[in-house]
Formats: sequence, structure tokens, C-alpha cells
Amino acid sequence: MKAAVIGLGVEGKKALNSLINHGWEIYATDLNINVDLSGLNLPMLSMNMIDENQTVSIVGDGITVDLGFTNPYAIEQCDAIAISPSMFGGSFATKLLENGFLLSDVLDKHKDIFTIGITGTNGKTTTVHMLREILESAGKKVLVGGNGGGGFSGYYDLILEANEGEYDILLVEVCDMTLDFCRYCFDFDMIGLTNIGNDHMDVHKTIANYKDSLVRFFSNKEIFTAFNQDFNADFKESASKTIPYFEYQDELKLFGKFNLLNAGLATAIARELKIPKDIIRSTLAEFNAVEGRLNVYKINNASVYVGKTDNSDALASVLTEKDFYAIFLGTPRRNEVHRLDILDVAVKYNPEVIVLFPGLDDTLDIAIYRLNSLGYMGNIITVNTLDEIIELVAEYSHEDAILIGGNGQDTIIDIQERIKLISEKLSR
Repeated sequence: MKAAVIGLGVEGKKALNSLINHGWEIYATDLNINVDLSGLNLPMLSMNMIDENQTVSIVGDGITVDLGFTNPYAIEQCDAIAISPSMFGGSFATKLLENGFLLSDVLDKHKDIFTIGITGTNGKTTTVHMLREILESAGKKVLVGGNGGGGFSGYYDLILEANEGEYDILLVEVCDMTLDFCRYCFDFDMIGLTNIGNDHMDVHKTIANYKDSLVRFFSNKEIFTAFNQDFNADFKESASKTIPYFEYQDELKLFGKFNLLNAGLATAIARELKIPKDIIRSTLAEFNAVEGRLNVYKINNASVYVGKTDNSDALASVLTEKDFYAIFLGTPRRNEVHRLDILDVAVKYNPEVIVLFPGLDDTLDIAIYRLNSLGYMGNIITVNTLDEIIELVAEYSHEDAILIGGNGQDTIIDIQERIKLISEKLSR
């Protein structure tokens, strides 16, 4: 079979890789000639430059990639189409839906599997992993995936995997920017909301718009929301059934009240599925932090907290529970100015030192300007390498606590792995 992949952003590239891995022929296209092709599992390809470098065609065995233009005839020859979730709702996507060519329509076995969605601003990945471990401990065969930002292989990979295997439950992490897309592609039986926070405002524009997207997403579904969640009245009116959840009360290794709420959500869903309480309790007691998410390591006298906190609400949820001598923050992409408000939160809690490092992009200059504009009077340090970060951690390791977070999941995972090795070596 042959598929067209339209748009080579995060989800598009994950779709292309998944289709290749499942043996499909591919026609891929992106109107941006400068699209980043890193991370693609492409074979050795030949490249043709057309129209004085304004377009590029890359051709290989079973795959063609056009950059800067789209070949309508090549799309017409495909059996299914994978569009970027950001295109959903546009005229092109609407035409595809009318013709039934979207991959989720062509392969629809996944819609027959009991499906649980976990969405929200923060805590999605942790909650998904908690719930997966509970369900697997209860003997369920669970297929997990979804939002590429959560470290999964993308929504289309879930559809392809579900088409080939036998599963009891499909567990989907749903990014808050792809709610309408996922509502179309998946038939959710249950949906859990972790929280509503201040992120992706370049897309939502306002919290009210974000709320409205959730109201559509929850329509006629069984949903789980925190007992004190804003807009619960709106959600209850939209959903077929609303179940509140509370902070988890039993043993949990993870730091923070926010993780108690994540565990509370996983527990509420598991109980609704009739999973025995002893399985839930024993599974969560042994649950360890997901890679890249907040974990704590001991280095000399200091507790070193390391994990992605790439929006103001995520950072505030940590800083409200602990005083930190130094806060290390990875910087956002240059076009994600809204994420610089993590610096506003850091300044509010007034650490002695703020260390800036390139997270998703080297925007250290913008971050320094923001800190100076906020009137931060502490010490501002910039670093560019992992070794420089480790040197500063060693310097501050006789203080009580250090936080390393901000943007850049891959960078933070590298830091986390290095800190973990040092911590384990010192504890021997």
C-alpha cells in the first residue's frame, strides 16, 4: 500500500517513519523547502534541485519526498493520507475527510479497541505510564502511544500498530493542540484531564479558547477531571458522565502534589475499569519517574531535581513546594516567546542563581534580556555544554536544593542521565 504524508513537522516525520517501518510506499511533501529532515529513517536517496533551488525532489526505493511543492497526481495515487494534526480543520483536510482518505479511516481497527485518552497541559506522560503499568499488572494487553512530545511515536503509529496486533486497551496521550484531530481519529471510551495550564498560548490564544476545545473533545464522553478543576461545570454539561478524582493517598516515590494528582487520575480510571485496589496500590508504590520527567538525585549535600518544566504552570508547581538555591533553565525556540514566562516564575521565587542553557534553541540572549527586564538581582550565568552544567552542579552541591528544568526534553534527558550516574557513584 502507498501513503501520502502531508507536512513534515514532528507528527509528519513520525508518521513517515512508522509507515516505512510497516512496509508502506511513501509520497511525502512539505511546502517549506528548509524543513528539518533530521530524525527520518530515510534510505539512501538521490536529490534533484528544481527551479533554481526553490524546490527539491528526493527519490529513493519506495519513497519520494518533495520539498517546496506538492504533486497532486502523486497524492491521488495513494491509498491513504497522513496529514499534520495542525492542518486539521482546514479546507484541504476537510476535503480528505469527505473522501475518506485519512489513514484513520482507511485503517479503522483501532476504533474497535477500548480507548482511553489522557490530555491536559502537564502530567500527561506520567499519568499514561502510571495507568499503563496498572493495567498491565492486571493482565491487560495495552497499546500505548500518541503525542510525539510525550516521547511516543505519534498518532499514526498507534493506528498502524493497532491494525496489526491484538490489544485489550488503547491508551493515547493527547496533546492539547491536537484535540479536534484526535476526536476525529479515535473513538474514546474514557478521557482523563490532568490540568489546564498556561502553555501553547500561541495556538490557543486564551484559556477560554482552550476550554472550548476541551468542551468539544469531551462531548458525550465519560471524563475524569480533578475535583477542583476550573470549568468543571462546562465539562459536566458536555460529557455523558463526569467522575472527579483527588490526590493519591497511598505510597508514591515521586515528588510533588502534582504527581499525587497524576496518580489520583490513573487510580480513578483504573477503579472505573474494576482493577483491584491491591494491584493499583502495589503498582504505584513501585512506580519510578518517567525519563525526562522530574526526578530527584543526591549529590553531596544537595538534592538535585531534574525534569522538563517548559511552561510557567509546570515550573510554579515545583517552586511552590521547595526552595532552590539555583535554578537551571533550558531556553525555548526563538518563535516560542510565550514560554519565556518561566523566567517570570523563577524570578518570583528569587533564587540566588539562575543558570541558562540552550534547551530547544540557543535563545540565551533573549532570556538574559527578559531576566534583566524583570529586575532580577541574583546571579545570572549562561552555559552551553553539559560539562559546564555539571561543573556548576558540583559547585552548588553543598547547598540544600538545585532545580534543572525548562525547555528541551532531549537535553534534559542527557543532563538527567549524567546526574544519575554521578549520584550513584557518590552513593557507593
